[in-house]
Amino acid sequence: MITGGGGQLSTALEQTRPDWVEASILTIDQLDMTDSTMVERVTQANQPHAVINAGAYTAVDAAESDEENARLVNRDGAANLAASCARVGARMVQVSTDFVFDGSIREPRGPRDTTNPLSVYGRTKLEGEEVVLDLLGDRAVVVRTAWLYSAGGANFVNTMLRLMRERGQVRVVNDQIGTPTWANSLAGAIWCMLERELSGIHHWTDDGTASWYDFAVAIAEIGKEKGLLDSMPGIDPVPSSEFPTPARRPSYSVMDKQDTWKKLQGTQCVPCAHWRDNLSSMLEELNGG
Repeated sequence: MITGGGGQLSTALEQTRPDWVEASILTIDQLDMTDSTMVERVTQANQPHAVINAGAYTAVDAAESDEENARLVNRDGAANLAASCARVGARMVQVSTDFVFDGSIREPRGPRDTTNPLSVYGRTKLEGEEVVLDLLGDRAVVVRTAWLYSAGGANFVNTMLRLMRERGQVRVVNDQIGTPTWANSLAGAIWCMLERELSGIHHWTDDGTASWYDFAVAIAEIGKEKGLLDSMPGIDPVPSSEFPTPARRPSYSVMDKQDTWKKLQGTQCVPCAHWRDNLSSMLEELNGG
C-alpha cells in the first residue's frame, strides 16, 4: 500500500515495481494519512504486507509559517500509518530527508550520526522517523534521501529546463552541497529493502556529490546533448545569500550509504549509479527515449 499517489516517488515506485509485488497506490483523496479513522479503515480493507509512505508535506519554505500542518502530515500522519501497520502486522517504509542534518560537518553523514534539523520541515520529518520506529520497531525502515527529481512534476530539473529555455541565463547557488537523486533509483532501492526485510535507518541517494550549480550545469549539458535545449544557456554561480529563503538549508548534506550498500549486496540496487548517469537516463525518458 503506497501513499502519496500522483507524486514523483509513488509514480517511480509503480514504474519500478517488481513482478512479485501487487500494489495499491492511493491518492490523498483515497487515503488522507492525517485522518486516523480513514487510515485504519483503508489499512484494514487492504491488509497490506507493507506500507510505503511516499506522501509528505514537502513545501520547505511554506512550512516555516505553517508548522501545524507540516507536523500534522509529517509526524501525525506517519504515526497514524504506523499504528495501523502495527494492528495488521505490516512492515512500513518511512521516507525521510537529508534535512534532518544541519550541514555543519563537511563529511558524509551516517544513519547513526547526530541529527540537528534547521527547519520546520526537517524537524517534522525527524519526528515522523522517531514515531514510526517507536511504534513498529524492527518492522520499520526509515529511508533518508535527498534532492529528489523525476521526469514528471515540479522539481529542480524541470524548473531549470524551463528557465533555461525561457531566459537563456540562470543564476544558481554554488555553496550548498548534496547529491541529486533520481526517483526511480530511490524506488528501486525501496523495493530491495522490502525484499531483504531491512529495518532501522538507512541512507539512499545516487552516488557522487554536487552543488546546485554543478547540477544545473549538468542539466544544461546533457539536456542540450539530448535535444531538450537548443543551445547552452549561461549559468552563473552565486552564494546562497543572494537567494534568501524562509527556511534554513544544510550547506552540506551528502549522506553515507556504505552500510545500506552492504546490506543490499547482491541485489539490483548495488552499486547505485552516479548522479550524472541517472540524470542522463531521466532526461532520455523526458525526451521520449
